[in-house]
Amino acid sequence: MVGWSLPARATPARLGPLVPFFCLAVTFGTTLGFLASGAPLILRVRGIELAQVGLLQLINLPVGLTFLWAVVVDRVRLPGLPHRIGWIAVMQAAGIALLVLLSAGEHWPLAALFGLAVATSLCVATMDVALEALVVETVPTQSRTDVAAAKFCGASLGGILGAGVLVARYDVLGWHAALLVVAGLNLACLLPILRYPEARLRRARPADTGAPGTARFGRLRALASRIAVLGGYFAALSLLGGFNNLALLDLGLPLAQVGLVTGTASPLIGLVMAALSGALVRRFGTVPLITVSAIGAVAAGGAMAAASLAGSVPLAVAATLFGLVCGGGLGVPVFAMIYRWAQGPLPATDYALLFGAAFFAAMPVRVAAPALAGALGWAGYFVLAVAAYALAFAVLRRTIARTLAADREAGAA
Repeated sequence: MVGWSLPARATPARLGPLVPFFCLAVTFGTTLGFLASGAPLILRVRGIELAQVGLLQLINLPVGLTFLWAVVVDRVRLPGLPHRIGWIAVMQAAGIALLVLLSAGEHWPLAALFGLAVATSLCVATMDVALEALVVETVPTQSRTDVAAAKFCGASLGGILGAGVLVARYDVLGWHAALLVVAGLNLACLLPILRYPEARLRRARPADTGAPGTARFGRLRALASRIAVLGGYFAALSLLGGFNNLALLDLGLPLAQVGLVTGTASPLIGLVMAALSGALVRRFGTVPLITVSAIGAVAAGGAMAAASLAGSVPLAVAATLFGLVCGGGLGVPVFAMIYRWAQGPLPATDYALLFGAAFFAAMPVRVAAPALAGALGWAGYFVLAVAAYALAFAVLRRTIARTLAADREAGAA
């Protein structure tokens, strides 16, 4: 039976409660990794322009729009299963069905495939919102860093599979088999959460007294400043590290090796860093860890600019891998803070606003970034990205530090 009295050492008893969260994060990473990251690389090799590659980022759009329907996830309980697990199961099943349908459409019109990919992304995004609400409602505050680390590990492993292995083996597998692999994995990874004792672990939360039509916008007003901070950070993060795979490809690294670096080796490093992040936060503290990590990320971006200017593939590969090491030190603490900010009567709505609305605010940057690189050249692009990231992180760091200080004051009182 799942429990949250976690001993200090990494034992099976400690890791067991994290398995359902890890597994669903694997499906998130694999599905979006293949649909939104693998496809742009394949199409770039076939000759499409960088500006057109940027439009494929719209497959991720539902991730940024979940705040529009998250209040339904909060207020509507589907029959037959606990509240959050019911939504997770239904959305996962719908996503699996769409993946099976997609697997049959290799030669369908591009618009039809794009629409199905967006619909699949919607299912995955809604599942993730319900999962995050489950974390807020059933996982004690002191254990949420462990859950965030497990989810980052799972998403990294999913990225290895979806954006790495399946892309590297695409010539062998083909469209049909690759999508069926993703669908089968999603089904297998759904099973652990069905045994999670949601009702037993659910903790009391503040009463939801708002009218259905006003709850979403009331929370939007309450969380607006934090959404703006996260939106700026996600946009700058996308600029700095979101398109290294395209830069490596344009520098002359073959597709198979790009897949190895950005689709396999990079997520593997991310998995290791995510696994270590909980211990690093406890050892050094949140603010020191994210500060050192951000300095490293800026240095990696500067190295990418230098590599692009010099046409050095080895330096670009090294900078990409080092950037992911640093990024791994930032992801878990930032998402643990999002859990902290989402503690309210409507946690799915709060999480969707904090992450989804911020992600949506960053979407224009994600879409425009490849075209910007085409106009400036990769060296100029990374110089701009480093400056934007440094500014956005400084604002985020100040916001996190204020939250932690307020928590300490409340604890002392």
